[in-house]
Amino acid sequence: MAGPHPAVAAVRTALSRLLDEAEPAGHLTTGAVAVACSGGADSLALAAAATHVARHRRLTVHGLVVDHRLQPGSAEVAARTATQLRALGFDSVRVIEVEVTGPGGIEAAARRARYAALDGARPPGALVLLGHTLDDQAETVLLGLGRGSGPRSVAGMRPLDPPWARPLLGLRRETTTAACAALGLRPWVDPHNADPRFTRVRLRTEVLPLLEEVLRGGVAEALARTAAQLREDCDALDRLATDLTERVRVDEELDAAALGAAPAALRRRVLRRWLGFRGVSGLTDHHLRRIDALMGSWRGQGGVALPGGLVVRRTHGRLQVDRPQHRG
Repeated sequence: MAGPHPAVAAVRTALSRLLDEAEPAGHLTTGAVAVACSGGADSLALAAAATHVARHRRLTVHGLVVDHRLQPGSAEVAARTATQLRALGFDSVRVIEVEVTGPGGIEAAARRARYAALDGARPPGALVLLGHTLDDQAETVLLGLGRGSGPRSVAGMRPLDPPWARPLLGLRRETTTAACAALGLRPWVDPHNADPRFTRVRLRTEVLPLLEEVLRGGVAEALARTAAQLREDCDALDRLATDLTERVRVDEELDAAALGAAPAALRRRVLRRWLGFRGVSGLTDHHLRRIDALMGSWRGQGGVALPGGLVVRRTHGRLQVDRPQHRG
């Protein structure tokens, strides 16, 4: 008896390998996973693989379909996707309508709304399987490079980042398309995926093909390898930064001289972690470098203003965060 189509087998294998990693780490203790499905080829191929793999692992599989309501007929697309998931044998399927608002453009706002909805709708403790592929990873790395966002951004998406799981990061889009065709599934083709108003679309249709031509192929795979290597480096530096934080922290403050003696890559990780615990968000590289100067280029300068009305100051050899008192 012939086995499954090679593309179908590749998607199933990729999912099984990720679950093999997730299980000993304690991420499958609830016995449930959720699949975020837009109806596109990537998430639909993943959904079909999830029902197959779940039967062998005694997992329940729940479908989550987010309707961003950004296009006419989006409700019909979501309903059709939900019907396909039920036909695949999902234990439950839910369509979630979201409102796409906020800063950063439609792409960023839709992403925030989608992730918030998925996190709120997943069964308690369940992983959410996302259909990002190697092509998506390559685009993410290019975005990070172009924006100068630092190594953490260039390191791309993690395969396992609970509650998120991305088993298809090693597969190309052509594989998920072929898997759907082999299974008789009809993916939805999002018109936004061909709209040049969106940055990722231009990366996908203009920048990456040009790089492939100039560098004679293999660019997407090379970018994905770069991301994996950077994740390993970032993880190692994060562990060192955690140890350093414990050595330089004095109550809620930091010993400026002790931290200033560490390499810059560790100093800034400590600062970002410390400020995050203090409720500071929206930090930029410019903020971190100015705070860093309170240690490496200390000349008695004033504090550094941060988002949220907070200020980092150096006082008596320590860095502290406070909120200035405004006189009435």
